[in-house]
Amino acid sequence: MKGNRGGPKPKPTAIKQLEGNPGKRPLNKNEPKPKGKAICPSWLLPDAKKEWRRMSSQLSKLGLLTSVDQSAFAVYCQAYARWKQAEEILNEKGLTFERNDPEKGEYSQQRPEVAIAHKMMEKIRSFCAEFGLTPSSRSRMSLPGDKDDDKEFEDLLD
Repeated sequence: MKGNRGGPKPKPTAIKQLEGNPGKRPLNKNEPKPKGKAICPSWLLPDAKKEWRRMSSQLSKLGLLTSVDQSAFAVYCQAYARWKQAEEILNEKGLTFERNDPEKGEYSQQRPEVAIAHKMMEKIRSFCAEFGLTPSSRSRMSLPGDKDDDKEFEDLLD
């Protein structure tokens, strides 16, 4: 295995092909092409399971989710559920709460959910890029085939 040389992580060949291989570098013909269906882990939070159901079949059709990607996708789904949970609390209770300290007196403190939501958003963002789920990553993709295939891809992402 090659050591880390810095710079951006290499993209999977499936993503490069969807992007039309803009760098025109040779594609890795020896890259493993795992098969097998990713199965939703039973321990995921209910909202994580909903996100799994919403996205997994679409990613599988594109060849971006297989059994070996299951753990990474589970992390994305769980982070999504935790982010949603933190955001719901913040929407209900606000960003801060009042504290009373014998030495400092009364003061406002940021809710822990603010930090949780921020961390989960960062995780979600990085996994979205890995699976081609951001607008910028999709804008670099093109599916082989006719215009009907392009319409089908757009429908999958809605």
